[in-house]
Amino acid sequence: MDDLNLHFRFLNWRRRIREIREVREGRDRDRDRDRDRDRDRDRDRDRDRDRDRDRDRGLRCQERARHILVDGDTLSYRGPSGEVGCYVAPRPLTRDSNYFEVSIVDSGVRGTIAVGLVPHCHSLEHPPGWGPGSVAYHADDGKLYSGRAKGRQFGSKCSSGDRIGCGVERGSFGAPPAQVFFTKNGQRVGGLGVPLSPPGLFPAVGLHSLGEEVRLHLPPPGPSEDEGGAMLVDSLEEEWGRLHDVRLCGSVLEYVGKGKSIVDVGLAQARRPLSPRSHYFELEILDPGEKCYIALGVARKDYPKNRHPGWSRGSVAYHADDGKLFHGSGVGDPFGPRCYKGDVMGCGIMFPRDYGRDSEGDSDDSSEPPEVKVKVRNVMYLEEEEEEEEEEEEEEEDGEDMEQEQEGRKVVVFFTRNGTVVGRREVGVPPGGLFPTVGMLSTGERVKVDLHPLSG
Repeated sequence: MDDLNLHFRFLNWRRRIREIREVREGRDRDRDRDRDRDRDRDRDRDRDRDRDRDRDRGLRCQERARHILVDGDTLSYRGPSGEVGCYVAPRPLTRDSNYFEVSIVDSGVRGTIAVGLVPHCHSLEHPPGWGPGSVAYHADDGKLYSGRAKGRQFGSKCSSGDRIGCGVERGSFGAPPAQVFFTKNGQRVGGLGVPLSPPGLFPAVGLHSLGEEVRLHLPPPGPSEDEGGAMLVDSLEEEWGRLHDVRLCGSVLEYVGKGKSIVDVGLAQARRPLSPRSHYFELEILDPGEKCYIALGVARKDYPKNRHPGWSRGSVAYHADDGKLFHGSGVGDPFGPRCYKGDVMGCGIMFPRDYGRDSEGDSDDSSEPPEVKVKVRNVMYLEEEEEEEEEEEEEEEDGEDMEQEQEGRKVVVFFTRNGTVVGRREVGVPPGGLFPTVGMLSTGERVKVDLHPLSG
């Protein structure tokens, strides 16, 4: 009888433990569901606020054009011979959207194309650069015009196929005059200071002869200046080695692929690998799109363009949608928190102290790395006393050998979220190094990338 009572007491004890566990699991599920609902509500509120702000801006500043046909992003001269054609964009450049470009489709009869910035009150009877407070780079003579009809020699002439860019240094928005700079085919030409008056400086294009046609690449609407940007808008097209189904505007990458299947990956890979002198990069999620299928990591130079970073050998990446780490496999490991709009994701490499300089890739700087003053601590060198973490071997989904990375030097790749280190993973360095790589896979995704956030 005592054994029977003991048996029933044991069964009741097990049942009680099971009930307690089920209650706790149900409470955790409810809490997670409430948290997800709150995040969705916050995301919807942010989108509504952005839409309202863009609508208000549209009411204040409207697109203006004279003797120019505007067809989407294409501008064509449609004036009588000798009359100036001028176009002024609806929004001024801001701290977070500080750069635009113009591609010359056809230079026309004389190639008298002007690209620059003008105040809101600029007269459409004058090309950019001729009116007060305006500045422009003129393609026909390569001269810079600033507030008058007489220019000074500035750069080379431009013709069909060339790309002229214009922007404002981010740091000068709070300290006028605005430091305006120009580029040609992604290479910086020069700059000068221009008075900055409310509501700001507007992108403008001037056309002046028959047959002239250009394509305008304006930055997407960004957050207002009081919301502030976390990273320097500095990365231009020459920083990137490959762009597949991704559009670049200044430092903003926008997904332009179909987004219907896993092969519709948009991939952006930097031109140079990470090195001890440039060992860390970041991105900020401006718009998570439909699914927030955004990935940040490093990959070999010949990484497949239709594979998300981390899915194939020679790569490792932190994925925003599920917070998982993918290391050469289509199956990820739980790693860190999910990321949403406004979050800043970072990736870097802790190089051993004796890492060879011949593995640093193309480095433009032969001096010692500058002291950094950011929230992310400088972990450029791996301290000898640092405890090594256990490494789990990753599966290769296509049945390839476990020799995923060609065994070169081992380094530790680390990831951050909003300035805090999330975790690390030891990887082998493939020939040529590990290149900063960003992947996107759903409609509407936009990120702002800073490839050199630790530079002085």
